[in-house]
Amino acid sequence: MQRNTFIVTLSCPDRPGIVYAVSGALLEAGCNIAESRQYESPDTGTFFMRVEVETESERPALEAALAPVAEAFSMRLGLFNGGEPVRTLIMCSKDGRTLNDLLFQQRAGTLPIEVPVVVSNHRDLAPMAEFYGVPFVHLPVTSATKAEAEARLLALVEEHGVELVVLARYMQILSDDLCRALEGRAINIHHSFLPSFKGAKPYHQAHARGVKIIGATAHYVTADLDEGPIIEQEVIRVDHSRTPEHFVQLGRDVEGRTLSRAVQWHAEHRVLLDGHRTVVFP
Repeated sequence: MQRNTFIVTLSCPDRPGIVYAVSGALLEAGCNIAESRQYESPDTGTFFMRVEVETESERPALEAALAPVAEAFSMRLGLFNGGEPVRTLIMCSKDGRTLNDLLFQQRAGTLPIEVPVVVSNHRDLAPMAEFYGVPFVHLPVTSATKAEAEARLLALVEEHGVELVVLARYMQILSDDLCRALEGRAINIHHSFLPSFKGAKPYHQAHARGVKIIGATAHYVTADLDEGPIIEQEVIRVDHSRTPEHFVQLGRDVEGRTLSRAVQWHAEHRVLLDGHRTVVFP
């Protein structure tokens, strides 16, 4: 008989007996626990858990076994089919390196996502999407058409059953309403310097100030620009011998790696929200 893999994620107020109750319910459903991680947040008093199980049972059996436990402990419970790719819409503008990273890893089978559509406010990257066999939608954005474009984007999310939106160097600021509509299911990448530089040509600004560390931050999208819950970060050291062009190249490499890891962890259901922070079980 075929063995199924499921992933269970949960968060709830911490109290004794949670692990025992969850394990017992999974045993009742005929599950073998292959991986289990848990964490109790000292700041919020919230308990987090991610469990990966193998079983000959079907999804309804797990749902029935876990339902009374979820109710008893006031859990926010998630149940996912293991190994099932997450349907992901990628947004981009003109810089194709990050888009290429994601589409290449998807094709290679190293990133558990399925990309039904790429959306861009420019046409430049249409040939790249075509190369990977992914439909490309040109959705231009101006101050006059922003609301209409965002409504079209949400329609595409609904039409394609999209579970995750990734901003792969998408050079437009999303409205507060769109950020709220995509809360917890949209990931962005931005440079993160020490100190931070905003505006045009941040890598050139960093070079001019003689920074010694450059890096990137992948985070969930919120109405507060580049301040959403952080999923992953990476930094690398640089020195005076590097040119601004070196900074740009190195920074984009870091951005690609950081975004890919964040997308992978989200797609594997390893990221749980703890207020403005994340709990990540890599």
